[in-house]
Amino acid sequence: MEGRWLRVMKNETTVHTSAAGAQPRCASLFSQILNLIDRREFDAAVTRTGAEKRSKGFSCWDQFVAMCFCQLAQAKSLREITQGLASCEGRLRHLGLTESPARSTLSYANQVRPAALYEEVFQQVLARCHATSPGHKFRFKNKLLSLDSTVLELCASMFDWARFRQTKGAVKLHLLLDHDGYLPVFAHVTEGKVADVSVAQQLILPPGSIVAMDRGYNDYRLFEAWTEQKVGFVTRLKANAEYFVTETRAEASKGEIRRDELIEFQVITAGRTIWQTYRRIEVWLEDKQETLVLLTNLLKLSATTIAAIYKERWQIELFFKALKQHLRIKTFVGTTANAVQIQIWTALIAILLLKYLQFKSRCAWALSHLVALLRWNLFSYRDLWAWLEHPLATPPQLPPDPQLNLELDSIPAST
Repeated sequence: MEGRWLRVMKNETTVHTSAAGAQPRCASLFSQILNLIDRREFDAAVTRTGAEKRSKGFSCWDQFVAMCFCQLAQAKSLREITQGLASCEGRLRHLGLTESPARSTLSYANQVRPAALYEEVFQQVLARCHATSPGHKFRFKNKLLSLDSTVLELCASMFDWARFRQTKGAVKLHLLLDHDGYLPVFAHVTEGKVADVSVAQQLILPPGSIVAMDRGYNDYRLFEAWTEQKVGFVTRLKANAEYFVTETRAEASKGEIRRDELIEFQVITAGRTIWQTYRRIEVWLEDKQETLVLLTNLLKLSATTIAAIYKERWQIELFFKALKQHLRIKTFVGTTANAVQIQIWTALIAILLLKYLQFKSRCAWALSHLVALLRWNLFSYRDLWAWLEHPLATPPQLPPDPQLNLELDSIPAST
């Protein structure tokens, strides 16, 4: 039938094509980004977590769309989320929404619906990113990871469940970063007082992987366990560490590597004494005019490569910086522990979606540039992949909305 519109899928973008051959009409950029998430997998996660038990109208998908809008539009409050969506009435149907939620409805959903749902969605998006991510820059084939945490400060009077210091509250985001594409592969949110080592001890890492971390993770029992599991590590040695030098491999007064030696630690655990053999490397930092002392269980890699691995650990610091600067993670729209976790998980989901766009685009997008332009064009009706290639190009003229034509035809002519 002429004028009838058919929905087709092309390049992961929802478009509409008329039988008369008019110019394709795309959904909004925001809608096309959300289409990267498989709704069947999302609904299956909702069922597994029981997130919609006793739900009345406001679905988990509605909540997810609102919280993703919070991240990509950098909304500072529930009011900004709901009013921002309300200002786009008529453009919400592509998102699966019929109307903007009320503030109280969104607040209650963030308070009671399990954050485990968003953790599952995070894993789904992560799997999609891994399929297109580039490898790390080193020649070796081992998986390279960085482990660290960052403290997110909270107001102690409003977040009394997260006491950190006498006058401050805080939560801590523990993160494991995969250097293949610099993707977060593990995230765990705790109260600010939780020690980093206690979270590291819970990690199950693949044999052959290499973990770079700062000296906050110095724990000889952890090092012993990882060595037995064939997991390599590179970290800084504490200044007060006691050890015995068993072999000196290299010693120089010039160059980056000043000393390379094997050392032994004496560790008493479970009533028995264990001698652990590791490698100590002194690295001269010319720009800071200081010596960096590294500890590792990697005995075969060159000292220069080990120094480069530790320097690459800085990428996790840059990831935390990007997360805090470009997404809504420093201020929270809810005060309960569950609401805080949901907002952190949606921030991680959002940054994965942004990285996926970076991987698929032929342009070398800086994350800051992508976030800024996308925030201004969330509800622009453009083909997502064409927009990524030419974001400042004049948008094509769209065909008329057939629904609008139907509504106009139904109005009786005035006499």
